[in-house]
Amino acid sequence: MIPLRDETRRPLGFAWVTATFIAVNAVVFFLELAKGDAFVAQWAATPADIAANHRLFTLVSSMFMHASWSHIIGNMIFLWAFGPQIEDAMGPLRYGLFYFAGGIAAMLAQVAADPSSTVPSLGASGAIAAVMGAFLITYPRDRIRTILFFGFFARVTFIPAVVLIGFWLVTQLVSLGAVSGPQPSGVAYMAHLGGAVFGALTARLFEHRRPQDQMLI
Repeated sequence: MIPLRDETRRPLGFAWVTATFIAVNAVVFFLELAKGDAFVAQWAATPADIAANHRLFTLVSSMFMHASWSHIIGNMIFLWAFGPQIEDAMGPLRYGLFYFAGGIAAMLAQVAADPSSTVPSLGASGAIAAVMGAFLITYPRDRIRTILFFGFFARVTFIPAVVLIGFWLVTQLVSLGAVSGPQPSGVAYMAHLGGAVFGALTARLFEHRRPQDQMLI
């Protein structure tokens, strides 16, 4: 499933903060391509370092790094599908703070799951999971335009946010159980779940506008 956008409402203005995050992710990814493994080693977050209170700046820098083209493209699609509405509900400043806090909470969840790991972690997935968690609480009944794949076939349909995000959460839980312990798949499932839980629990604290005020008629 690939979510495209919320068809139930539109933000009151352009989502400048979300667009800026996407642009920064793109710039950092091109820096990774240009500078190689040394750049990744310098700015990615390693759970063992974080657990030892070393290189704490990587809790933030790692949020803007990605391992591959598919990694960054997938993450940015999800961010653009859910971010603008949450930015509109929270306002630019609160949304920016929420995004960073969600990404940090997600990485700390990953560190707590395996504090001795020396495998670098990177990606915006944890922060985006926080945005999705907030969306689940704020706009659960909104219809999300989504591409569904059936083998070689695909179709565009509309799925309620609670179903789409709920299904995503279930897949993360199942995957986490399947790889329990160090994650050979290379996917930080605990970071995804930690970010989503953070977003769901704190969404209302960051909101400044009533969701129903933005409904399309």
